[in-house]
Amino acid sequence: MTDKINPKTGKIFTGIVVSDKMAGTIVVSLSYTFRHPLYQKIVKKNKKIYAENNLKAKTGDTVKVRETRPLSKLKRFITLEIIKSGTAE
Repeated sequence: MTDKINPKTGKIFTGIVVSDKMAGTIVVSLSYTFRHPLYQKIVKKNKKIYAENNLKAKTGDTVKVRETRPLSKLKRFITLEIIKSGTAE
């Protein structure tokens, strides 16, 4: 067989770190827009996800996260890279 199974599969998202106060975990806010089906207005929504903080990302950083197996009750993502460092207060 020439097909190889890649164990590093999963959807990749880019978001902004909202919180880094938990030990080994960050909260990433994913923003997206869509068109309302009835009113045809562009609607902006945010979704918060919990991710493994293996790269020591801080609040305000823009990070790239990937889906993975469940790591805990709420964590299903790992940090791939820090795209842009933000200003933490």
